This record gives sequence, structure tokens and C-alpha cells, in this order.
Amino acid sequence: MKNINSILAQNLKQFREQRKLSLDKVAEMSGISKTMLGQIERGESNPSIATVWKIANGLKISFTALIHEPKSDTTVVTGDDIQVLMEDEGRVRIYPHFPFEEGRRFEMYMMEMDVESSLSAEPHIEGTEEFITVFEGRVTIRVGTEEYMVNQGESIRFRADRPHAYINPGSSAIKLSMVIHYSK
Repeated sequence: MKNINSILAQNLKQFREQRKLSLDKVAEMSGISKTMLGQIERGESNPSIATVWKIANGLKISFTALIHEPKSDTTVVTGDDIQVLMEDEGRVRIYPHFPFEEGRRFEMYMMEMDVESSLSAEPHIEGTEEFITVFEGRVTIRVGTEEYMVNQGESIRFRADRPHAYINPGSSAIKLSMVIHYSK
């Protein structure tokens, strides 16, 4: 884990470069000398909290935006990262690979269904859609009063703002992916 000064150095430089600001301009905006800003960017200074606040206010960003390690552009999800959700007495297993996060309008799951298992779902928020791709077996998807058989290698998209269900009527297990997209 990086120390706070190296995180601050990286974040300050990134904000400054993204906005195409010189050290002189940031000094003018924040009231912190160009020399001190340069030392902070190089990780050569241990600035006070008051100094960091002045920089944040000058750049019109939050204090924590300067001191927290930025999220990586890449995320690898391993089996240890996933909290498996069980339904139908454990015969339906849902793996939330990318659960809902603020600012993202979708979530992604993998689902396994044993023979003769099912999962009923309540309507989601208005305008929500689900995108299902079957990788193994075949699944019956019930949306309202309509039923659709989706075979291995096939996909279905449906409005999920009404009652819907997943049913394994076959003699083999099912593996499918599910993307839930929220319109709002």
C-alpha cells in the first residue's frame, strides 16, 4: 500500500495535468507556492492538512480526492471475492461478479440452476431490462404470463419491471450470465 504522500503526489499531478494547469496556475488558485506544489508532486514534502485543504479548494475538488488512492481502471474478480447467493434450497446459486455500484447503471451475475429448480423475481425498478445468455443447458424464462425457452448459446433481453421467473425444466444443470440494466 502506498503512503499518503505518494498518493497525494500522484493525485495532485493527475488533477493538474487533466486540467492542463501549470504549477504557477495551481499556485495562484490555491495560495500555495509553486515550489511547495512541486515538492508535493515529487513526494518530497509532508504537507499539513491545511495545505492540502487549500489545494483542494483551489482546484475545486474534495479533500479526499487528493488523499485517497484512485480506483484502478481494471478489476479482476476471483472466486474468493464473490459472496454466493442461494435460492430454492441451494439449488439455484447466483454469483454477483459486478454488483450494483453508484454511478454504474448495471450489474452482472452468473447463475447456476440444478435440475428442476426455479427462481421467481419481483419486478425491478421501472425501465429495468435483463440480458440473459445461456452457456449450458436450457432455461424457461417467464415474463408476466409469457414463457420463452432459451437454449445453450442463445440469449434473451426482456423488461424486468414486471414479475419474472427462471425455470430449469430439463434433465441437466444450467449455467447462464445475467446483466441487469437500470434505465434510471
